[in-house]
Amino acid sequence: MTDYSNKVAFVTGAASGIGYALCQSLLAKGAKVMMADVDEAGLTEAIAKLGGASDTLSSVVCDVRNAGSVKAAADHTLEIFGKIHIVMNNAGVALAGQSGRTDLNDWQWIVDINLMGVVYGVEIFTPLIKAHGEGGHILNTASMAGHMTTEYMPPYHATKYAVVGYSESIAQDLIKHNIRVTCLCPTWVKSNIASSGRGRPSAQTKTTKPVEMVKAAQSSVAALVANGMDADRMAELTLAMMAEGRMHVFNDPEARPAIDIRAKTLAEDYDAALAWMKAN
Repeated sequence: MTDYSNKVAFVTGAASGIGYALCQSLLAKGAKVMMADVDEAGLTEAIAKLGGASDTLSSVVCDVRNAGSVKAAADHTLEIFGKIHIVMNNAGVALAGQSGRTDLNDWQWIVDINLMGVVYGVEIFTPLIKAHGEGGHILNTASMAGHMTTEYMPPYHATKYAVVGYSESIAQDLIKHNIRVTCLCPTWVKSNIASSGRGRPSAQTKTTKPVEMVKAAQSSVAALVANGMDADRMAELTLAMMAEGRMHVFNDPEARPAIDIRAKTLAEDYDAALAWMKAN
């Protein structure tokens, strides 16, 4: 999608961070935007910062964990704007953990938001984009954590790898319908992601406490996010890469070697298995 003018975009996680910046950039490029977020107060504040509701900007409270809530948000968007061209499944949370010590309810929580929130967005909005025959674009927010791993973040990596694979798969089908798919894979961007783990179930029931190593990982992530790329620049980069039809959007030159290291490791393991089969 090279021209965003008069296109209708639906953006989740829109009250802050990357989501808010995407909405701001889309509006500047002439798009009509429906801002969606579970945080009603934050959403109200975000709309006000952008000049208030208008014929090009509206909002809806949406909990991406709930398919019914996403469907209601889609219906509301159609009611307000008539069509939907761009869907940005951007809402997400972070969760650190350690194998054997991560609350299973916390696992379900992050899967419901980071993975199923994306799935609901794709499954519910794709028929709506197909219906008008004008083509469209789906942006799924993953992370560089969907291409590399670090210690003490297995729940986060699991969901982000899933979003990358899911996005790459649906892209092959949806291109036939003039719907492109892009997967956003940033490292550190200034946002509220580092504090999102406070919403996990175990934090509410206080059934588990993070071990010291996990708490150290959380602190490290918070510091990196605070010093990360400005969300405005991330949004501009994302829209530029979408316009080029790129499958992935990366933002960190320091993380680039991780792609090569992973590819090298995979090739070595593959060749080792083939060599064993040939010898045995």
